[in-house]
Amino acid sequence: MKRFAVALAVIVSAAAATSALGSAKTVVGTGHTSLGTVLVNAKGLTLYLYEGDSATHLGCTGGCLSSWIPVTGSASARPSAKAADLGSVKRGSGTQVTYDGHPLYTFVGDTKAGETSGEGLVLAGKKWYAVSPSGAAMTASGKGSSSSSTSSGGGGSGW
Repeated sequence: MKRFAVALAVIVSAAAATSALGSAKTVVGTGHTSLGTVLVNAKGLTLYLYEGDSATHLGCTGGCLSSWIPVTGSASARPSAKAADLGSVKRGSGTQVTYDGHPLYTFVGDTKAGETSGEGLVLAGKKWYAVSPSGAAMTASGKGSSSSSTSSGGGGSGW
């Protein structure tokens, strides 16, 4: 009976979390940080991209997801962000929000608006960057410049 109660509690908790994720509308806007203006969620937390992601492969999986939280569900943009740049990519049984083709994440080390403690962290040789309103990585060498070696002009996804 005790095992049943524990299993039931886990199922109810998981269902509640899934329901909450599925019903919430994600808002993407902009906020000011020490890096400059970056994309943020409704709570003002910085949104990041990962160099290890590509158009066909999500590089942050498994243990990575305990520090980097995918932005999920359907999204809308505040006027300071471009609604046309919002999209999604399949992640598990749901979807992850993208901006200019980059899957978006928050970092557990950022606990209040304006923090950018995930900027420049490295996972498997690839870096994490805050995302500028143009959709580019906020790199130390040039705020809002793309983190990839692709040429400028055209496509805009930066990979």
